[in-house]
Amino acid sequence: MAGEKEKVCVTGAGGFAASWVVKLLLSQDYLVHGTVRQPGDSKFDHFNKLEKASENLKLFKADLLDYESLRSAFLGCRGVFHVASPVPITTVTNPEAEVLEPAVKGTLNVLKACLEANVKRVVVVSSIAAVVKNPNWPNNQVKDESCWSDPEYVESMNTAKKWYYLSKTQAESEALEFGKRSGLEVVTVCPSTILGPVLLSTFTSSSGLLPRGLKGGFGSFGYNYWTVVDVRDFAEALLLTYKKSEAGERYICTSHAIGVEEVVEKYLKIAYPNYNYSDKLSHTEEEEEKLSSEKLQRLGWTYRPLEETLIDSIENCRKIGVLE
Repeated sequence: MAGEKEKVCVTGAGGFAASWVVKLLLSQDYLVHGTVRQPGDSKFDHFNKLEKASENLKLFKADLLDYESLRSAFLGCRGVFHVASPVPITTVTNPEAEVLEPAVKGTLNVLKACLEANVKRVVVVSSIAAVVKNPNWPNNQVKDESCWSDPEYVESMNTAKKWYYLSKTQAESEALEFGKRSGLEVVTVCPSTILGPVLLSTFTSSSGLLPRGLKGGFGSFGYNYWTVVDVRDFAEALLLTYKKSEAGERYICTSHAIGVEEVVEKYLKIAYPNYNYSDKLSHTEEEEEKLSSEKLQRLGWTYRPLEETLIDSIENCRKIGVLE
């Protein structure tokens, strides 16, 4: 009907990044369905503060491995933003069940449910984890969307993070294949580490990066070269690809690449001199990732300066009391 608002769904709506996607969609006058594990949970109270949430947002109890719950959430939606995915923060004891299955089977469940619910387009959030681990890629060549992580190489890695790399690579690859086979419009977006202020009351692995560093030292978690994107710019990228991309396309979404020592010296020490910056920080050339978001920028995507992301994140942390 003319003038009727477009309805879309965001999976994992209560997460750090997904909350910003919900906020953006509401601001653009979409009717939004959001899937969460437990709709009445107080950790989703932040949604009540979002403009237009009371009339245009509806939360659904759903699980990626429960097909029927997903189908109910997608009914009547033209588009779905599949943001939900497990990010292991600690060592996983059963990687198949804790990481691989929810990511791969969960993504296929979302796509099948979309097909059955007559959804037209799905934007699947992948990660640069599905891009960067490719030993055959020429050393000094910037990685673009044609570069994929090599599953055999990833399996041989001696790190717990390999399950995350594998899950993202497999889920994205299968999502694009599913789109080709079924006719469902599938677009994938591969963000780097997502930073920025939080809308919710708890921190996730990436949104907690700055408070952990300021409290415990930036040398304490072995993340020496930062490839990052602001959470608000990431949300804009998802909406842009939903509206403007051709079906079957893949987009890298990253804004800044910088050594941790430069983050501290150039930005944090100047803006926040009173924290303890005693760690001796550096990064090696091997840790550097050269990635391009040029394809996304050709759609019209822009991003904010790194300084804005860092300062907004830290001010947000201070406001909610996690840096006391």
